[in-house]
Amino acid sequence: MFKSRRTGLVRRLWRSRAGGDGGVSCCGLSEPPTPAGSPELRSAASGVLKRLKEQSLCALLEAVESRGAAPGGCVLVTRGGGGGGGPPPHLLLCRLFRWPELQHPGQMKALSGCRGAGGADGVCCNPYHYSRLCGPESPPPPYTRLSPPFEQKPLDLSDSYTEVDASSSLCISAADVSADTSLSLDSSKQGHWCSVAYWEHRTRVGRLYAVCQPSVSIFYDLPQGSGFCLGQLSLENRSEAAVRTRSKIGLGIVLSKEPDGVWAYNRSDHPIFVNSPTLDGPACRSPVVRKVMPGYSLKVFDFKKSCVLQHLPAHPEYADGPYDPHSIRISFAKGWGPCYSRQMITSCPCWLEVLLGR
Repeated sequence: MFKSRRTGLVRRLWRSRAGGDGGVSCCGLSEPPTPAGSPELRSAASGVLKRLKEQSLCALLEAVESRGAAPGGCVLVTRGGGGGGGPPPHLLLCRLFRWPELQHPGQMKALSGCRGAGGADGVCCNPYHYSRLCGPESPPPPYTRLSPPFEQKPLDLSDSYTEVDASSSLCISAADVSADTSLSLDSSKQGHWCSVAYWEHRTRVGRLYAVCQPSVSIFYDLPQGSGFCLGQLSLENRSEAAVRTRSKIGLGIVLSKEPDGVWAYNRSDHPIFVNSPTLDGPACRSPVVRKVMPGYSLKVFDFKKSCVLQHLPAHPEYADGPYDPHSIRISFAKGWGPCYSRQMITSCPCWLEVLLGR
């Protein structure tokens, strides 16, 4: 009976792969489903599935059938025992269920909630515990350059920040940098490491959402977990553009504070666009907006680079609104830039402002 149950789970996994929507290509379009990939991939992946216990097969099936909406727990496979010389098991299952074009593990990043990515006794093979890495080899298109100073129209938004307490003061000078030049402070001392504001065009909707845990999900519909649910935020006379864009947020993003910085993982089916002071080199006077495709992760704020920037002259004239050297701006589905229909982020229908604490 137990063998037949395992066989049924494996068959459901193959059917889910064959009848699913496929992965997400580099252009953001769903790839045509391939029944089982190449014969070599099918054979190698079958070897991995045979090594999984029934509980792990159930967790893997939940993640695959929900396409990551319910990522489930870690799916551990012991190291070795796979014949040797072939691709590691987590790469095989990520290729099988999400990204057939993956070549090596260095193209992936384990998400912050995964506890088995670097274990000594086993490795997590849950493909929805990983993301693709945005590489520097693909520069953003020209339209993502922020507008020059003469096109900027800074907004007086001071009254919109009255809910920020003193611990969330964002003006950090060089004198505030201690011997430990990292913004990654113990959140238990501060209470929260960031606050998230949700905007529709020039209007902030709802209150600031304080984040105390190492990571937070920001989504539209209520999932099986917790996080910042944008679908519950109401607004009178919401624009049609905002309504359309909100329908594209879906599973949204995951923001995580990690030792080297703040990372954003795009869980939705549409791209997100990101701008922060650390996405460019210190000498760059024209920040860029980076496009993050579905399934990809990007380090949206670099702690070490931020410490370098603190000692350099600021250029607030390049900011479309109040200048903040420790904030991240993320728009859903719609980008902005001088050669784009939206010159400033305040023209985007739905966007987030992540206010990092000290």
